[in-house]
Amino acid sequence: MSLLRRIEKAKSDVPESGPGADSRPSSAASSQQQVARRAPSPARDAFRDLKTRIQGKLIAELDPTMDVTRTDEVRRTIMEMYNGILSEEQIVLSRAERERLFEQIVAEILGLGPLEPLLQDSDISEIMVNGPKSIYVEKSGRLTRVRSTFESDEHLMRIIERIVAPLGRRIDESVPYVDARLQDGSRVNAIIPPLSLVGPVLTIRKFFKVPLTPEKLVEYGSVSAEGMEFLKACVKGKLNIIVSGGTGTGKTTFLNVLSGFIPHDERIITVENAAELQLQQEHVVTLESRPPNIEGRGEVTIQDLVINTLRMRPDRIVVGECRGPEAFDMLQAMNTGHEGSMTTIHANNPREATARIENMVLMAGMDLPHRAIREQIAAAVDMVCQLHRFRDGSRKIVSIAEVEGMEGDVIVMSEIFKFEQVGFENGKVIGRMRATGLRPKFMPRIEAAGIHLPPTIFGIRERR
Repeated sequence: MSLLRRIEKAKSDVPESGPGADSRPSSAASSQQQVARRAPSPARDAFRDLKTRIQGKLIAELDPTMDVTRTDEVRRTIMEMYNGILSEEQIVLSRAERERLFEQIVAEILGLGPLEPLLQDSDISEIMVNGPKSIYVEKSGRLTRVRSTFESDEHLMRIIERIVAPLGRRIDESVPYVDARLQDGSRVNAIIPPLSLVGPVLTIRKFFKVPLTPEKLVEYGSVSAEGMEFLKACVKGKLNIIVSGGTGTGKTTFLNVLSGFIPHDERIITVENAAELQLQQEHVVTLESRPPNIEGRGEVTIQDLVINTLRMRPDRIVVGECRGPEAFDMLQAMNTGHEGSMTTIHANNPREATARIENMVLMAGMDLPHRAIREQIAAAVDMVCQLHRFRDGSRKIVSIAEVEGMEGDVIVMSEIFKFEQVGFENGKVIGRMRATGLRPKFMPRIEAAGIHLPPTIFGIRERR
């Protein structure tokens, strides 16, 4: 968004002193109690008035044609003007107050207002805004409420529009919810009245500024060293992998880690609703779906992109998430020479993941017998990695299962690695991933790729 548009939006940012008064009749005593509860403290009110006044002067004096992408230069300009206004009006503030006021004003003009300090805090993994006066964050798997607030529903709506506008998306009464992303790839979802009864609701799932590495996952106990070595071999051996799990289990993050094992000499095409994957390879093509415009035209779905991907000579296809008819085309890709493809699916266990794929193929309107669909799944999918989020907030791989084939009308699966929980102490889940002692039937494919894993990885003792 240009600085001119941001200034125009910020000019209308007139904070309200509190929520609107209740129009229902009430006694004088109860009315006074409501005012006492809602009225901000005098110090906080004065600070907010000062911020609004200085911010208004800065906006009036800023050059609208300034290049907003040159952040350091814009900050220096605002700092000079800011110090000049404080000196001109003889406003005396402590050093801490001056810095806090300056950062808040810059966040309103260039950033996302009260969200900026939360986005900069590396310990925060998720931000949940439940209306303008209620903001929660997730730290180390725990939810806590923060003191930051927005001034009003309108203030929060301006921040939401600032997030979605650069992506060519919109949010209003006709389209009251939207999926988007920040510049760093963090996932954003917003939903507004009339669907939300508490005001605009904004949820931001932050991405690591430094991509998570396989070594870090092993260090955190999310997966064993043997399990990670096995997964690395599976990716390099071009097996088709499904990453399964519930909401917030870290599927996209783990898919990003797995994608890092793809050799650099292969052409990778990613397909997502909102581009979140952060692949480090050079030959990567990123595709993103598009919602319909204000006239209801121009929509490009994940299914459309997956079909188009097959014409782009991919070595690997990585779909951020299969949640609908695109599952059928993904299976077709896996079955027609695009080995090593990967995607994520919402499911509670590996067997349920295959059932979900079957349901999504039926959503595509394919009038196929259930057995035919299951045969397609069994032929296309080689392995399912199941993720789970435990009550202590930790995210772990709880199962790595091989899809062996069909027996009758049933898809046969066998677990290669399994997480075993042995206890819960000091608020932490105690357990580790262990091999089940089964050697996968697809090992000849991995060995054909020149990768040799010792039997000890699968819990099998080597013969002397």
